[in-house]
Parts: sequence; structure tokens; C-alpha cells
Amino acid sequence: MFLFTDRRFLCGAYQERRSRRYEGPRPYRALKVKTSTLNLILYSTGSQCRWYSRWYDGRCSLATFGGHHVGCPCFMLTGVSHLCRKNEEQAWLSCSSPGKPTLYGKLTCQGVSSDGIPEVVASEGFVVSEITKKSLLVSCPRENASTKFLAPYTTFCRIHQKSITCLDISSGGGLGVSASADGAMKIWQAANGEIRRCLEGHVYDVNCCRFFPSGIVVLSGGMDARLKIWSAEDAKCVVTFQGHKAGILDTAIVDRGRNVVSSSRDGTARLWDCGTSSCLGVVADCGSPVNGVALGEADNTLNLGSPEKIPSEREIGTEGKLLLLAREDKKLQGVGLHSRQPVFLFVGSDAFNCCTFLSNIYLLGGTQDGNIYQLDVRNTKAPVRVVHRSGAPVLSLLPFRDGFIASQGDGTCFIMQQDLDHVAELTGPDCDPVYKVATWEKQVYTCCRDGIVRRYQLSDL
Repeated sequence: MFLFTDRRFLCGAYQERRSRRYEGPRPYRALKVKTSTLNLILYSTGSQCRWYSRWYDGRCSLATFGGHHVGCPCFMLTGVSHLCRKNEEQAWLSCSSPGKPTLYGKLTCQGVSSDGIPEVVASEGFVVSEITKKSLLVSCPRENASTKFLAPYTTFCRIHQKSITCLDISSGGGLGVSASADGAMKIWQAANGEIRRCLEGHVYDVNCCRFFPSGIVVLSGGMDARLKIWSAEDAKCVVTFQGHKAGILDTAIVDRGRNVVSSSRDGTARLWDCGTSSCLGVVADCGSPVNGVALGEADNTLNLGSPEKIPSEREIGTEGKLLLLAREDKKLQGVGLHSRQPVFLFVGSDAFNCCTFLSNIYLLGGTQDGNIYQLDVRNTKAPVRVVHRSGAPVLSLLPFRDGFIASQGDGTCFIMQQDLDHVAELTGPDCDPVYKVATWEKQVYTCCRDGIVRRYQLSDL
């Protein structure tokens, strides 16, 4: 049995970027959303159900240590048919809610049907509502909670040899781009993982990469403080931007891509002109690393301010845009991209790692201590709600349908609807951080510290 008291030690502390653990008070505790949901990953506290599997070799153990559930799970749900190879194999569950005793149970395999679908039954208190070769729907009637666990439809193990830190899928869904901890950045076929191009030119690690809307051009930023534009057709670097004084952590593309935005460890967010390879200005100087950015259309009622200087004629499509900055100093900031004026400043419980827009009104910010804040841009004094499923760092947020997809440093990756009535878990990683999520139509791609790209089919949802 392996016992861990610090999740950050277990999950690599977000690529070892931070070593401190926030121990101060957490504001807005009364607003935290504590839903009774089934959760595949251990180490979650509060009102959550957990699924502990001891299929394969029995390496998953469960114990209580310091008031928290801890354990060492094996790889789970590479396919439900793999989970239930033998008759009478079992998985353990628990469901707890604030102020109520924890309900424990188990799943038992009673064989496999002729078409390869396992026959699984649940103990008292739990119900297996639906099962296929790639999914399992488990519910807890007492808490009116249910979760669908989805296994990867395909896994790509040969694209990279090291931890994959970022990825994106082209607008047409045909290509993927990803970068790993050894500095390699590659373009590959999204359907089968076949490598098409290797993009070489950055010094040290590549922190972020994404496709332009055209799907044939790639934007990347690295620890060398350089921003580069690549042709996906011949792997040539056509533009290099220089101006940041420290590594680039995230990027955003303005409209069709004549302008781009970057954020850096040097505490600034900059606007660039792709045609002239020049910096059009510093959008924000935060004095603290800007870990993530997101760009979206602002609500018409929101005052974005007026620019102090006449903007360059090279600025295209910046009007009416709100730039979100996820800052290391526990702040989520909104800035008018065209005006360069601050719009709001929200203080969270820990460093913000990522942010995204749900709409032109609602936005999300994820923190190092596992909080996901939903804010209304018209009034950011207090969050609309705070989702907290585990204390692991929130590493990626992505809008999806009428909800969002989030990934965390303990290997969890889940889909949550706006009404919180349905949660789906994307399974596969053990306790390795899932650094980035990308979608195309009904497919979700994730990249992980274990060096694997996983593709999920969400047609069943």
C-alpha cells in the first residue's frame, strides 16, 4: 500500500513549476459546489463518489490517512472489456455528501456476453444503468448522482517519447499538433497518430502550440521567450517574434490571425502583428507570470474603456475583445484588448493556471488548488459558483456544448454541464497530470505526462 499526503508530490506539481502549497484561507467557501457525483480518481474530498478498481493485478488499495482517502490506483478503463476479463472481478465505490455518512459499494463482473460486453452488477446503493465496450454509467440513487466513465477510443503512444505538455487539433479535424518535455513539436494525423512533420527551431521546451483558423499554420511559444509561426505543409518557420524577457506560457489568436496575443513569465501580455513580425504593444504588465490567456467577444453592456493612444493601423479585429489573464499572483484579470484598459480584477484562492470563456457573459478560471471559478463579467465581485472536485491543480479548461471540460494534475479529466446534473469522466491516465484538452466535433483529445495522446468519442453523450 502506498500512502501520499501531498497531491502535488504525486502529480508532479504541474511540471515542477511550483513547489509551494497554499495553506491560507479559501474565500467563498459557502459558494463551493459540492455535488454528489461519481469520480474515478482518488484523492477527492467532499461530496463525491469514487470508483476504485482492483482489476488487473490488485495494485489498488484504499485506506484512510489524515481524514482523506488515499491510494495507488492502477491504469483503469482502457476498455470495459479489459476491465472485466475474469468472472467475479470487482471494483470498489464510495459516495459521500456533506453531513451524511459515506456509502460504500462495489461492482462485480459476472461474465462477458457473446458480443464482448461485460455483465456488471452493483451492490446495494449503486446501479449500473448502462454499459458498453467503451463506457460505463453508474448511479447512486440515494444522492441522485450518476457519472458516465468513458474509455479512450484510441490511444497514440508513438507520437512522443516524453511527457506531452500541449496539443491542439486543426479546424478541419484532420491534423494535430503537440509538444513534449524533450522540446519536440510534431504535427500528426488526428485519425491514426501518424507523424507528418517535425517542427524544429525552438531552444528548450515548447510551452504552447495551436493551429490558426486556417488549419495549416501553427503558432507556438517556448521557454526561449520566442513566439514562432510554422507552415504545417512543409514545417518551415515563417515568422519569429522576439520581445518577451522570459518564457512564453500561452497564446491566443485574434479573429483570422493577422494579430496574435502571447503571455509570459515576465508578467506581460503582448499583441503582435504577423505581417510585420512586430510587437504592437504591451496589453498588460502584471508584475507576475501570466500562466494562461483567453480571448473573447465582450458583452455589449461591458465598458472596455478607450485607448490612451491611437492604435496602430496594423491592429485588426481587436475592438470589442476582452482578454482574460490567468495570473500567478492569485488574480484573474480582464483587459480590453483594443483599449489596453483593465476591466476587472478577481482574486482567487491560489494561482490561476488557465481560463476560458463560456459565453460573452460567463467565464471560467482554474487555480492551483483545484478551484474552478465561474464569473459573470458584468459583476465579478463574487463568483457565480465555484466547482471543486479535488485539490489537484486545474491545468486546462475548455468550453464544450452547454458546459465545459476540465483536466487536473491528478489525472482527472471530466465534462460538466452547466446545470451540474451530469458529469462524464474521461478515463485512462493513472495519476499523471492531464495538461491539455482539445476538441473537434464529438471527439476529445487529451495529452498527459505519461506521453500518450488519447482520443475519446462522445457520440454516446
